[in-house]
Amino acid sequence: MTPRHHAQLRIAVDLAILTVRDDALHALVITRGNKPFAGQFALPGGFVRTDEDLDAAAVRELREETDLNGDSLHLEQFRVYGEPHRDPRGRVVSVAYLAIMPDLPRPVAGSDASDAAWVPVDQTRGKLAFDHDRILDDAVERARRRLELTTLATAFCPSEFTIGDLRSVYEVVWGETLDPRNFSRKVINTEGFIKPTGRKRIPTTGRPAALYRAGSVTTLNPPILRPRTNS
Repeated sequence: MTPRHHAQLRIAVDLAILTVRDDALHALVITRGNKPFAGQFALPGGFVRTDEDLDAAAVRELREETDLNGDSLHLEQFRVYGEPHRDPRGRVVSVAYLAIMPDLPRPVAGSDASDAAWVPVDQTRGKLAFDHDRILDDAVERARRRLELTTLATAFCPSEFTIGDLRSVYEVVWGETLDPRNFSRKVINTEGFIKPTGRKRIPTTGRPAALYRAGSVTTLNPPILRPRTNS
């Protein structure tokens, strides 16, 4: 009878924290201070302690490595990564968390991170340690899907905003240029997405633009789909 070799696992958490800054989608990354991959970009994260809940480990690691308070974020588990050779230190299974939030503060490096920063997602590709490129790609795709199905985009706008402001959020997160008239029609026809304020923004040049605020719903019905999925 062939002997069965059971894996000796270590459990980790990795965090994909996304925000919109300077008209670009940014991810929170650290520069690793320790081996393996010392000096290389990575997502915040680390090993779960023996007496620790997964969610608590995610909050702790975020605070230790970036000084950001995970209790104030909506951290959600979105996938588990367990490829046998994903970590050179041994068999490590990682539970990945996602948060998509506006107005996040500047991080401060700590623990085993030598630096922490917001970096445009496009500038991280191919540069992240472990399998964090894959984790971040999966997180970005989940964020893009969120904009299709929910009113999340309004959280990245001021309290009063134009449809152009809202469209800019979609364009940044989706990485797509949208047709202004088509987008405006979809937004206005989606009940509860936005509410008119009755006021207008008067630009120095060009036509005044109507101002809106976030509506009462959190789920879009019908969804607003990316151009490539609209068929």
